[in-house]
Amino acid sequence: MSTIRTTKHSAEYWQVTFDIPPVGIFGPANIPQLEEVVSGLETDGKVKVVVFDSAVDGFFLTHYDFLAPLEDSTKFPPGPTGLQPLPDMLVRLSRASVVSIALIRGRATGVGSEVALACDMRFASREKAVLSQWEVGAGLVPGGGPMARLPRLIGRGRALEVLLGADDVDGALAELYGYVNRSLPDAELNGFVDALAKRIASFDKQAISETKRLVNTASLPPDSEIAPEWGAFIDSLGRKGAQERIRKLMDRGFHQAGDVETRLGHYLGELAV
Repeated sequence: MSTIRTTKHSAEYWQVTFDIPPVGIFGPANIPQLEEVVSGLETDGKVKVVVFDSAVDGFFLTHYDFLAPLEDSTKFPPGPTGLQPLPDMLVRLSRASVVSIALIRGRATGVGSEVALACDMRFASREKAVLSQWEVGAGLVPGGGPMARLPRLIGRGRALEVLLGADDVDGALAELYGYVNRSLPDAELNGFVDALAKRIASFDKQAISETKRLVNTASLPPDSEIAPEWGAFIDSLGRKGAQERIRKLMDRGFHQAGDVETRLGHYLGELAV
Protein backbone atom coordinates (compact mmCIF):
# COMPACT_ATOMS: atom_id res chain seq x y z
CA MET A 1 0.00 0.00 0.00
CA SER A 2 1.40 3.36 -1.01
CA THR A 3 0.80 6.20 1.38
CA ILE A 4 1.89 9.67 2.36
CA ARG A 5 1.80 9.94 6.11
CA THR A 6 2.19 12.87 8.47
CA THR A 7 3.95 12.72 11.82
CA LYS A 8 3.51 15.69 14.14
CA HIS A 9 6.64 15.93 16.28
CA SER A 10 5.00 18.97 17.82
CA ALA A 11 2.23 21.38 16.89
CA GLU A 12 4.88 23.50 15.16
CA TYR A 13 6.98 20.79 13.45
CA TRP A 14 5.53 18.20 11.05
CA GLN A 15 7.19 15.43 9.09
CA VAL A 16 5.62 14.14 5.87
CA THR A 17 6.92 10.76 4.73
CA PHE A 18 6.48 9.24 1.28
CA ASP A 19 6.00 5.51 1.80
CA ILE A 20 5.42 4.32 -1.76
CA PRO A 21 7.24 1.02 -2.27
CA PRO A 22 9.05 -0.44 -4.02
CA VAL A 23 10.58 2.49 -5.95
CA GLY A 24 8.61 5.60 -4.98
CA ILE A 25 6.41 5.94 -8.07
CA PHE A 26 3.85 8.76 -7.66
CA GLY A 27 0.46 8.08 -9.21
CA PRO A 28 -3.18 9.22 -9.28
CA ALA A 29 -3.89 7.46 -5.98
CA ASN A 30 -1.37 9.74 -4.28
CA ILE A 31 -2.89 12.99 -5.52
CA PRO A 32 -5.66 13.09 -2.86
CA GLN A 33 -3.10 12.12 -0.20
CA LEU A 34 -0.79 15.00 -1.11
CA GLU A 35 -3.78 17.35 -1.36
CA GLU A 36 -4.71 16.49 2.22
CA VAL A 37 -1.16 17.30 3.35
CA VAL A 38 -0.97 20.63 1.52
CA SER A 39 -4.43 21.69 2.69
CA GLY A 40 -3.47 20.85 6.27
CA LEU A 41 -0.32 22.95 6.03
CA GLU A 42 -2.33 25.86 4.65
CA THR A 43 -5.07 25.79 7.26
CA ASP A 44 -3.34 24.74 10.48
CA GLY A 45 -2.64 27.84 12.55
CA LYS A 46 0.27 26.46 14.54
CA VAL A 47 2.55 24.53 12.19
CA LYS A 48 5.69 26.46 11.22
CA VAL A 49 7.93 23.93 9.48
CA VAL A 50 7.48 20.67 7.59
CA VAL A 51 10.12 18.15 6.51
CA PHE A 52 9.46 15.84 3.55
CA ASP A 53 11.32 12.53 3.50
CA SER A 54 10.87 8.91 2.42
CA ALA A 55 10.55 5.53 4.10
CA VAL A 56 11.58 3.63 0.96
CA ASP A 57 15.25 2.67 0.89
CA GLY A 58 17.04 4.21 -2.09
CA PHE A 59 14.12 6.36 -3.25
CA PHE A 60 12.81 9.76 -2.15
CA LEU A 61 10.13 9.98 -4.84
CA THR A 62 10.44 9.12 -8.50
CA HIS A 63 8.51 9.55 -11.72
CA TYR A 64 4.80 9.50 -12.45
CA ASP A 65 2.89 6.21 -12.80
CA PHE A 66 2.85 5.24 -16.48
CA LEU A 67 0.83 2.09 -15.88
CA ALA A 68 -2.19 3.94 -14.49
CA PRO A 69 -4.89 4.76 -17.07
CA LEU A 70 -4.56 8.34 -18.28
CA GLU A 71 -8.15 9.11 -17.29
CA ASP A 72 -7.23 8.39 -13.66
CA SER A 73 -4.92 11.41 -13.80
CA THR A 74 -7.11 13.72 -15.86
CA LYS A 75 -10.32 13.12 -13.86
CA PHE A 76 -9.32 15.52 -11.10
CA PRO A 77 -10.57 19.11 -11.40
CA PRO A 78 -8.15 22.03 -11.26
CA GLY A 79 -7.04 23.07 -7.80
CA PRO A 80 -7.60 26.41 -6.02
CA THR A 81 -4.93 28.13 -8.15
CA GLY A 82 -6.67 27.05 -11.35
CA LEU A 83 -3.74 24.77 -12.19
CA GLN A 84 -4.03 21.01 -12.60
CA PRO A 85 -3.73 19.09 -9.30
CA LEU A 86 -0.01 18.30 -9.13
CA PRO A 87 1.31 21.71 -10.21
CA ASP A 88 -1.43 23.32 -8.12
CA MET A 89 -0.30 21.55 -4.95
CA LEU A 90 3.36 22.36 -5.59
CA VAL A 91 2.59 26.05 -6.13
CA ARG A 92 0.56 26.15 -2.94
CA LEU A 93 3.36 24.43 -1.02
CA SER A 94 5.83 27.07 -2.21
CA ARG A 95 3.50 29.88 -1.18
CA ALA A 96 2.34 28.45 2.14
CA SER A 97 3.41 30.36 5.24
CA VAL A 98 4.97 27.12 6.51
CA VAL A 99 8.69 26.53 5.88
CA SER A 100 9.13 23.37 3.78
CA ILE A 101 12.32 21.28 3.75
CA ALA A 102 13.10 18.30 1.51
CA LEU A 103 15.37 15.67 3.07
CA ILE A 104 16.63 13.73 0.06
CA ARG A 105 18.09 10.30 0.61
CA GLY A 106 17.90 8.17 -2.52
CA ARG A 107 16.49 9.03 -5.92
CA ALA A 108 14.43 12.19 -6.47
CA THR A 109 13.51 11.80 -10.13
CA GLY A 110 10.82 13.63 -12.07
CA VAL A 111 8.00 14.20 -9.58
CA GLY A 112 10.49 13.76 -6.72
CA SER A 113 12.69 16.51 -8.11
CA GLU A 114 9.64 18.70 -8.67
CA VAL A 115 8.45 18.26 -5.07
CA ALA A 116 11.94 19.09 -3.85
CA LEU A 117 12.09 22.19 -6.06
CA ALA A 118 8.74 23.36 -4.67
CA CYS A 119 10.11 23.15 -1.13
CA ASP A 120 11.85 26.15 0.40
CA MET A 121 15.05 24.23 1.14
CA ARG A 122 16.63 20.96 0.03
CA PHE A 123 19.25 18.91 1.89
CA ALA A 124 20.73 15.77 0.36
CA SER A 125 22.73 12.74 1.36
CA ARG A 126 26.19 13.11 -0.19
CA GLU A 127 26.48 9.37 -0.71
CA LYS A 128 22.90 8.35 -1.49
CA ALA A 129 21.00 11.26 -3.10
CA VAL A 130 20.33 11.28 -6.84
CA LEU A 131 18.29 14.04 -8.48
CA SER A 132 17.14 14.29 -12.07
CA GLN A 133 14.59 15.56 -14.50
CA TRP A 134 14.63 12.48 -16.70
CA GLU A 135 11.66 13.19 -18.95
CA VAL A 136 13.32 14.55 -22.12
CA GLY A 137 15.40 11.37 -22.34
CA ALA A 138 12.15 9.45 -22.74
CA GLY A 139 10.64 11.86 -25.24
CA LEU A 140 8.50 13.60 -22.62
CA VAL A 141 8.17 17.16 -21.34
CA PRO A 142 8.41 17.66 -17.56
CA GLY A 143 5.05 18.70 -16.14
CA GLY A 144 5.49 19.82 -12.53
CA GLY A 145 7.17 23.20 -12.88
CA PRO A 146 10.93 22.56 -13.26
CA MET A 147 11.31 24.77 -16.34
CA ALA A 148 9.97 27.68 -14.30
CA ARG A 149 11.84 26.88 -11.07
CA LEU A 150 15.24 25.46 -12.05
CA PRO A 151 16.58 28.46 -14.05
CA ARG A 152 15.83 30.75 -11.09
CA LEU A 153 17.59 28.35 -8.77
CA ILE A 154 20.69 27.24 -10.67
CA GLY A 155 20.84 29.50 -13.74
CA ARG A 156 19.79 29.00 -17.35
CA GLY A 157 22.76 26.98 -18.58
CA ARG A 158 22.78 24.51 -15.73
CA ALA A 159 18.97 24.21 -15.85
CA LEU A 160 19.19 23.27 -19.52
CA GLU A 161 21.94 20.78 -18.73
CA VAL A 162 19.74 19.10 -16.11
CA LEU A 163 16.57 19.18 -18.21
CA LEU A 164 17.97 18.33 -21.64
CA GLY A 165 20.79 16.07 -20.47
CA ALA A 166 18.21 14.07 -18.48
CA ASP A 167 21.04 12.50 -16.53
CA ASP A 168 21.50 11.65 -12.85
CA VAL A 169 22.92 14.36 -10.57
CA ASP A 170 24.56 13.08 -7.39
CA GLY A 171 24.48 14.87 -4.05
CA ALA A 172 27.89 16.54 -4.42
CA LEU A 173 27.15 17.96 -7.88
CA ALA A 174 23.65 19.00 -6.81
CA GLU A 175 25.23 21.08 -4.05
CA LEU A 176 27.80 22.59 -6.43
CA TYR A 177 25.07 23.60 -8.87
CA GLY A 178 22.72 24.93 -6.16
CA TYR A 179 20.11 22.26 -6.93
CA VAL A 180 20.17 21.58 -3.16
CA ASN A 181 21.20 23.83 -0.28
CA ARG A 182 23.79 21.36 0.99
CA SER A 183 24.82 17.77 0.63
CA LEU A 184 25.88 16.23 3.90
CA PRO A 185 27.43 12.92 4.91
CA ASP A 186 24.56 10.46 5.08
CA ALA A 187 25.12 9.78 8.78
CA GLU A 188 24.71 13.50 9.54
CA LEU A 189 21.75 14.31 7.31
CA ASN A 190 18.84 13.49 9.63
CA GLY A 191 20.40 15.19 12.63
CA PHE A 192 21.17 18.37 10.68
CA VAL A 193 17.69 18.67 9.17
CA ASP A 194 15.98 17.87 12.47
CA ALA A 195 18.03 20.50 14.31
CA LEU A 196 17.30 23.13 11.66
CA ALA A 197 13.58 22.31 11.66
CA LYS A 198 13.39 22.53 15.46
CA ARG A 199 15.29 25.82 15.43
CA ILE A 200 12.90 27.37 12.89
CA ALA A 201 9.90 25.93 14.75
CA SER A 202 11.03 27.76 17.90
CA PHE A 203 10.78 31.17 16.20
CA ASP A 204 7.78 33.49 15.89
CA LYS A 205 5.30 32.28 13.26
CA GLN A 206 4.37 35.75 12.02
CA ALA A 207 8.02 36.68 11.53
CA ILE A 208 8.61 33.44 9.64
CA SER A 209 5.57 33.79 7.38
CA GLU A 210 6.13 37.48 6.57
CA THR A 211 9.79 36.90 5.77
CA LYS A 212 8.94 33.96 3.51
CA ARG A 213 6.22 35.99 1.79
CA LEU A 214 8.70 38.71 0.89
CA VAL A 215 11.27 36.19 -0.35
CA ASN A 216 8.52 34.61 -2.45
CA THR A 217 7.82 37.94 -4.10
CA ALA A 218 11.41 38.15 -5.25
CA SER A 219 11.91 34.54 -6.28
CA LEU A 220 8.83 32.46 -7.17
CA PRO A 221 7.68 32.11 -10.79
CA PRO A 222 4.20 33.33 -11.69
CA ASP A 223 1.49 30.76 -12.38
CA SER A 224 1.53 31.74 -16.05
CA GLU A 225 4.96 30.13 -16.38
CA ILE A 226 3.95 26.90 -14.63
CA ALA A 227 0.53 26.40 -16.23
CA PRO A 228 1.71 25.21 -19.69
CA GLU A 229 4.01 22.51 -18.33
CA TRP A 230 1.36 19.98 -17.27
CA GLY A 231 -0.44 20.27 -20.60
CA ALA A 232 2.84 19.78 -22.44
CA PHE A 233 3.53 16.68 -20.34
CA ILE A 234 0.11 15.15 -21.07
CA ASP A 235 0.44 15.96 -24.79
CA SER A 236 3.90 14.39 -24.93
CA LEU A 237 2.53 11.13 -23.49
CA GLY A 238 0.56 10.62 -26.69
CA ARG A 239 3.46 11.07 -29.08
CA LYS A 240 4.83 8.01 -30.88
CA GLY A 241 8.44 8.76 -29.98
CA ALA A 242 7.67 8.94 -26.27
CA GLN A 243 5.57 5.80 -26.35
CA GLU A 244 8.37 3.89 -28.07
CA ARG A 245 10.95 5.06 -25.55
CA ILE A 246 8.73 4.22 -22.59
CA ARG A 247 8.12 0.77 -24.11
CA LYS A 248 11.87 0.19 -24.45
CA LEU A 249 12.36 1.20 -20.82
CA MET A 250 9.54 -1.11 -19.75
CA ASP A 251 11.17 -3.98 -21.65
CA ARG A 252 14.37 -3.36 -19.67
CA GLY A 253 12.60 -3.34 -16.29
CA PHE A 254 11.30 0.22 -15.86
CA HIS A 255 8.54 0.64 -13.27
CA GLN A 256 9.76 -2.16 -11.03
CA ALA A 257 12.51 -2.68 -8.51
CA GLY A 258 15.81 -3.24 -10.26
CA ASP A 259 18.71 -1.68 -12.09
CA VAL A 260 16.69 0.49 -14.49
CA GLU A 261 15.00 2.43 -11.72
CA THR A 262 18.24 2.60 -9.74
CA ARG A 263 20.33 3.82 -12.69
CA LEU A 264 17.71 5.50 -14.85
CA GLY A 265 20.07 8.11 -16.28
CA HIS A 266 22.36 5.37 -17.62
CA TYR A 267 19.52 3.52 -19.34
CA LEU A 268 18.10 6.67 -20.92
CA GLY A 269 21.41 7.10 -22.68
CA GLU A 270 21.07 3.63 -24.19
CA LEU A 271 17.56 3.95 -25.65
CA ALA A 272 18.80 4.87 -29.13
CA VAL A 273 21.18 1.89 -29.22
